Amino acid sequence: MREAVAQKLETLPSAPGVYVMRGKAGEVIYVGKAVNLRNRVRSYFTRSSDTRAFVAVLDRYLFDLETVVVSNEKEALLLENELIKKHRPRFNVQLRDDKNFLNLRLDVKHPFPRLETVRRTQRDGARYFGPYSSASSLRETLRVVNKYFQLRTCTDHMLESRRRPCLLHQIGRCPAPCVFPIAESKYRENVEAVELFLEGRAGPLIESLRTRMKAASSKMEYEEAARLRDQVIALERSLERQKIASPDGVDQDVFGFHREADRLVVYALWIRGGRISGGQAFHFSGQEFPDEELLGSFVNGYYGEEHFVPREVLLPFEPGESDPLAEVLSERKGEKVKVLTPQRGARAELLRMAQDNAARAASERKRTREETEAVLDRLQDRLGLRRRPTRIECFDVSHFQGRALVASQVAALEGEPDKSRYRRFHVKTVGGNDDFASMREVLGRRFRRGKAEGDLPDLIVIDGGKGQLAAAHAAMTDLGVDEVDLVGLAKSRDLEVADRDVESKRSPERVFVLNRKDPVVLNQTSPELLVLTRLRDEAHRFAITFQRKQARKSSLASELSAIPGVGEGRKKALLRHFGSVKKVRLATIEQLAEVEGLGPAVAERVHAHLHHAKDADDEVRTASLEDADEGLPPPAAPG
Repeated sequence: MREAVAQKLETLPSAPGVYVMRGKAGEVIYVGKAVNLRNRVRSYFTRSSDTRAFVAVLDRYLFDLETVVVSNEKEALLLENELIKKHRPRFNVQLRDDKNFLNLRLDVKHPFPRLETVRRTQRDGARYFGPYSSASSLRETLRVVNKYFQLRTCTDHMLESRRRPCLLHQIGRCPAPCVFPIAESKYRENVEAVELFLEGRAGPLIESLRTRMKAASSKMEYEEAARLRDQVIALERSLERQKIASPDGVDQDVFGFHREADRLVVYALWIRGGRISGGQAFHFSGQEFPDEELLGSFVNGYYGEEHFVPREVLLPFEPGESDPLAEVLSERKGEKVKVLTPQRGARAELLRMAQDNAARAASERKRTREETEAVLDRLQDRLGLRRRPTRIECFDVSHFQGRALVASQVAALEGEPDKSRYRRFHVKTVGGNDDFASMREVLGRRFRRGKAEGDLPDLIVIDGGKGQLAAAHAAMTDLGVDEVDLVGLAKSRDLEVADRDVESKRSPERVFVLNRKDPVVLNQTSPELLVLTRLRDEAHRFAITFQRKQARKSSLASELSAIPGVGEGRKKALLRHFGSVKKVRLATIEQLAEVEGLGPAVAERVHAHLHHAKDADDEVRTASLEDADEGLPPPAAPG
């Protein structure tokens, strides 16, 4: 730690405020807020089991530290937002362009209001509807409004200066208040219908239109009645496509949060009038700080002074300052705003939808080649590898109580799975559950083939710690392989806590490297660690799937071996003829007798044994269910 930073850490105040981290040239690299500046800032430098230890990142970038003390959390929230806008730090999540949101504005104070497209909302007494996820969805809404509700589309200047009605009046889409003496009350009926339509309130809107249709019909204004009838039909078709998200009809913003190492996606799902009006994904990269800080910082910056604030904001987890955030948003909106983290019910379903959209948006955006190369370069540097790990292979061993002993090999090329190099291994020379010997055998076979074919990876990752790593290194030494880097990746595990009431912590993922006493602890949210853990988890999945398949085969084959008179030869003949034990069980006595070397007598014995075993299993299962209904323990299996 640099001396200037170390000195300031000792004198940090235990008060709410904002801290500013600066880089080598004095530039601001991160701005954060805290209820207690001393506790929050010092937590970044904690070398313990806490996975929020960012000292690896800060060692490279942090050269100075400043703090600003304020009187409460709310002031810290506001100051943080201002400093982020001013300095645009590289490690803060921030909206690059706050002009992405399209809204519709309806100035209800004007005698003849019109709908206009705006990108900013203001406190001017007008009604705002949106935001809309795209220009195409907004244009479709305007098309329906202009076709059926007959609001003017011209500007205020044209309204005052026009002398002749425009084409829209001639095709029946505007009453032309610019020229003709239109009663404001008559025009206001259309304005109120537009408000109901944009709020998604289908029931009151259609009821109102039908009432007007009947009134026009009773006055023998049949053209007007027909127009209103067509309007009702069109609106029913349009509104039935809108999904009802909240029966309360409350305006809500729902935020989904998905993170993969340093890459982050926040998805904003917009609920207006109880209906889903759209959504937008926000992508960020190079994010090393905790989820709670990133989410809180994003939401604080998302609601600028001119952005629409709904009555409810739903978040997937507490940002650490939900109370002051709700207070700030309430001031901006002019009425109470709730910031909620629901765990069940309709609001939790909305959160799940936003989370799914965030994950989908993340999967659609891959790292660029330059970004991937940078990640692999950092991995090489942190682990002290001899070359960039462009090709990585990972190995895992799996067994069930010492039986069905298998291993897996999965591969990655440029950080992405390379399934053409996936392999499965039967462990042949090891009995029992000796993982070390199994790993040595499998790696020996892989190196032997790799040397013969000139096909060796840049890096091999072993699922395990020092023992597995030593076994793999022994296999390399046996075959004289020294051009491949080798590491072991030990899983995170629960740490023992003396106090049972205290929530247990987990150790960080650790990377064991040859000729190093202590493991390397990579930043737990870094893309470098993500490359390794993804590959390790895939190797485990691939191994366990193969092991379970082999265990099922073994148990089925042993079922044939239990039949009197059926030895290894006849068992192989049955499996070769039918392909599986399941098909052997389905075969008739005549079909079994057709197998070479079996004969009618043995066929009858096989058929009787398999069907007796199945019937016995069914009887035990049925009896267990009946006894369970009566609260009795199930009987022991026969035999």
